[in-house]
Amino acid sequence: MSEELHEIRLRVNGAVHTATVPARRLLSDCLRHDLGLTGTHVGCEHGVCGACTVRIDGRPMRSCLMFAVTAQAHEITTVEGLAAADGTLHPVQRAFRECHGLQCGFCTPGFLNVAAAYLDDNPDPTEEQAREAIGGNLCRCTGYQNIVRAVLRAAELRRADGMPVPEQAAPEDARTPGDR
Repeated sequence: MSEELHEIRLRVNGAVHTATVPARRLLSDCLRHDLGLTGTHVGCEHGVCGACTVRIDGRPMRSCLMFAVTAQAHEITTVEGLAAADGTLHPVQRAFRECHGLQCGFCTPGFLNVAAAYLDDNPDPTEEQAREAIGGNLCRCTGYQNIVRAVLRAAELRRADGMPVPEQAAPEDARTPGDR
């Protein structure tokens, strides 16, 4: 008996893609095998290692824990979508290169997406905050020191580039009655 297939439309890196997938196809597998975006790496397939981390609506998400059919109404950013359209590297990509924040590179796409999302929320982290931010991703090659340095350097590069900080929602008690 064959599985029922579903035609889905995914918005990935600003472009709409269609794919026909079984309901239980993981987003990581859809990105890699159906869309050819192989920058999303699959390590543990249990959400532990973070190699498959992409951003869903700007927030880091383990793509091995999400079904592709549930990603349809969301903006997905993979490591391929970090660089500008003209090929200019994103500050986190430049910082990882400058600070030697990778060795084998397998975990790097997940770290890049985590760092990019984190720096959107905290554009000027301390070393301790940067270490905490990347703590959910695993790397078997490095001692994390250069990854932490890369996050801090990326923050510097973002400021130097004048990258805007996304607007944060006002805390509930800071809103005026007309905003509610």
